Amino acid sequence: MKHFITIIVTMLVLFFLSFYKLDYYIMKPGSSYDVSEFVTVENGDLDDEGTISLMTVAMGPATPLTYLIAKFKEYEDILKKEEVHHKEEDEREYNVRQLKLMKDSQFNAIYVAYNKAGLPYTVDYQGITVLNVLAGGASDGQLEPGDKIQEIDGNIIKKAEDLVHILETKKENDVVQLVIHRNDKLLDRTITLKEIPDSDGKVGLGITYSENKTIKTEPMVKVNAEDIGGPSAGLMFTLEILNQLLEEDITKGYLVAGTGEIHEDGTVGRIGGIEKKVVAAHEDGMEIFFAPDDEIPEEVKKNNPAILSNYEAAVNIAKKLNTDMKIVPVKTIDDALNYLASLPEKDKS
Repeated sequence: MKHFITIIVTMLVLFFLSFYKLDYYIMKPGSSYDVSEFVTVENGDLDDEGTISLMTVAMGPATPLTYLIAKFKEYEDILKKEEVHHKEEDEREYNVRQLKLMKDSQFNAIYVAYNKAGLPYTVDYQGITVLNVLAGGASDGQLEPGDKIQEIDGNIIKKAEDLVHILETKKENDVVQLVIHRNDKLLDRTITLKEIPDSDGKVGLGITYSENKTIKTEPMVKVNAEDIGGPSAGLMFTLEILNQLLEEDITKGYLVAGTGEIHEDGTVGRIGGIEKKVVAAHEDGMEIFFAPDDEIPEEVKKNNPAILSNYEAAVNIAKKLNTDMKIVPVKTIDDALNYLASLPEKDKS
């Protein structure tokens, strides 16, 4: 009986160590992924020697076991929950936000690439998606993350500004009628407006949201990357789309990796986990790594003197790794394209 009890206790301890979720996250190097596996331009040029790869970080809730392992791993970080989630954001809301950010990055990548290539496109605005429902706000218990707001008081919502213009005429305790799209169904919701928590008296729905929009192009582009969350692959998506649109191989035969959010104006934004992505790129044999060359505001520097730009952090970790991989700073898509254009063709021998 004592032997049996020992086995049961041991199993329970192992289960606790392996599966009990702590209020921490573990972030560590992920992998490189050839973007051509996710992006297809109709009749696009795929006969290229080089590759364009996006980089990922692996991140998930910490368990006692993974927490202990991370303590002794050089390139694994332990993050507090509030460092990962927005205020009042639960795991579901976090996942919704990450997937929405990825979809937005895909839109921006196509938009920027087709503008650079001088090819036609049309943009269709389709309402807004709820990202987060604030506790105690007007929509608490009425709306859910992922809901798409399509109408308010009989007015069709196409852009975010449509919702803003209607709500700015309202006051506390006014009632609004919403039509939302959830799980392939249209639903009606009646919501009494309240003061938005922590808003200094502003009245509204008590949600955070993002605009829905799609882009139609000629030739057509298909992007299938739903399993990769966040906006950080935007730069590399843009480069891959351009590489398939253009006859020449813009990589010049090199293994090109990188990271960075792409904005509609072609600027490249700061991302998280840059050090982990450099480690992963080095381990996967990448030759060139594009890093956002973001500028840190003076106010941020005052509050956090040790903060580095993405490029500075990437250079530091590259030196530590003693890698031959070239770290290239980019502020815009043009910086990346100009660098690639200046490269000699890679010696195939």
